Parts: sequence; C-alpha cells; structure tokens
Amino acid sequence: MPLITAPVITPDDPVIPPPIQIPDVGYASITYIDPTGTRWPMTDTSLDWYALADGVSGLGAASYTLTSDPHPRGGARLRHVQAQPRTIVWPVLVKGTNHTTFMDTWRALARAFTRTLREGPGLLEVALPDGRVRRIAVHYSDGWDGRGQHATGITWDSAVVTLWCEDPYWVSTEAVTVHRETGTQVDYLVPFPSVSSSQVLGATDVTNPGDVEVWPTWVITGPASAITFTREDTGDSFTLTMDDTVHGELLTGERVTISTDPPRVRSDTGENLVGGLNWPGAVLWGLPPGTTPVTFQLDGAEIGSAVDLVFYPRHETA
Repeated sequence: MPLITAPVITPDDPVIPPPIQIPDVGYASITYIDPTGTRWPMTDTSLDWYALADGVSGLGAASYTLTSDPHPRGGARLRHVQAQPRTIVWPVLVKGTNHTTFMDTWRALARAFTRTLREGPGLLEVALPDGRVRRIAVHYSDGWDGRGQHATGITWDSAVVTLWCEDPYWVSTEAVTVHRETGTQVDYLVPFPSVSSSQVLGATDVTNPGDVEVWPTWVITGPASAITFTREDTGDSFTLTMDDTVHGELLTGERVTISTDPPRVRSDTGENLVGGLNWPGAVLWGLPPGTTPVTFQLDGAEIGSAVDLVFYPRHETA
C-alpha cells in the first residue's frame, strides 16, 4: 500500500504555506519539519492535513519558576529566575477522499511527530508575512488520538498534539555574524613605533537583537598561536592556546570552532582541543540582549587570520 508523505522541500528553497490568524501571534504561516528534514506545511487548507487555530496554546512568552528568600521587613527578595520547558498544544485536522488515503496520511503524520522521540527533535517554524522566521525544537509528547466520535476515523479526524520543547525560546533563522580579519602587517619601528593588527583585531560592539541571552559560536582562521576573547563590560574572558593542544599552532587556512553552549572546541579535522582553554579561569561568556563591548585578540596572526562570531537571536514569543 503506498504511503502518503509530504513533499521533500530543500531548506534553500522552502515553500511557505498561506498564513492564518493564530492566537498570540497574528497572521503567520506554520511548517513542521520532522527529524529527516521533510517539511510539512500546516496552514495550507488545500492539503489533506492542516493545523486548526482554535485551541492552540504555548506560543506566547516562556513560563518561569521564581526562587525567593523571605525579607526581614516583610515580603521577599527574588534570588533566581529559571525558564521552564515549553509545551505547545496544537489541533490538527486530517482528511482524505476515501478511507485508505485518509489512513495513509494519518499514519504518515503520526510517524513524522513520534519519530522525534527516537531520532532527535523536529522543528516548528513560524513565518510572518514580513519575512521574519522563527523556529523552536520540539519533541512529541502526546495527543495523536482521534476524536472517537461517530463518523470520525473514516475519511477525516482531528488530533490535539502536545509538543514539548526543552529550550523554551524561539530562535531566528537569520544568523548574526561579526567578521574581523587581520590587515596589512607593519614594522614596529617603521616609520615610528606602532602596534600591529596581527595581535589585536580590535574592540567591537556586538548587538544581540533578541529578547534573551545567546551563546555564540566562534570560528578562528589561522595562522594563530593563541586566541583571547574578552567581554569588556564584565571582564569575563577565555583564551585558547594552540600549543597546549594536540594540534599545535593554527596554520594558514586552518580553522578551529569554539562553541560556548555546550563548551566545545574542535579543529576542522575533528580534533578535540578543549584542553587548550585556560581552565579553570576560562569563562565562555554569552551575549545579553542589546549591545555588548567585546575584544578579539590573536597572537601569532598574519595576513588572512580572522575571527567570525556567529549566533542566532532567541525570542520569548513566536
């Protein structure tokens, strides 16, 4: 029996389904992307499956647990704020021209959602009419059950799907990138004492346009012997000394990638270089919303040495 599946659409040329009015969001197009990368348009009512706006919840601001301490003069003082996992509830209608086509589509969608429990999370994508797109990683929790009423389950039925999100924040699909590259070298004494750009790529103001803190990824292109990144407003910094790693100094064109969450350092050949960080003093800092002053410094840099800071803004709501 042939199975009904959604068309595979490459990320480079995604088809955006028609928008519908969604509570807490306004008009938006919704697409579910399963762990295999298959895109399932969820707001195109011309298809045999689509999401229903009535009954949707969980697209607003994240929920938080507040920890407080009693205050001697009455009341309490807030000590800690912890964002909680998000739960999204979304009704989905499935139909078919006959019982066979209905059941094929129903089973295919069930597999698309439940495979997140075995193959990694899927993505729920919200695209606004102005072109902005945000995503959130989701795991199927429950709800793929029919209504169990008379006449359902033959050529149509609906399910109220519950999706669990370990990270409660929505992530923009458009990356923010800051690139700094070493310029032409100068002689320290000619024509007068000067500092070469091979050491300090400069102080930079980095703007996080999101609502919450982000944890950037750094890509360093050699040559370089040591790399230091400093957040000037707090003084937090970390240094990767290449001579303290199995790789040795970074040669021309070689790259190393530093992830701040989770902490991870890899060469472009897959070597684990995390031991080259200046533990225990290393602080792999994040970027709060707004503008943050930072400094990039490369020791042993030459023409072509570069640093790229990359992050995806995170948002409270879809």
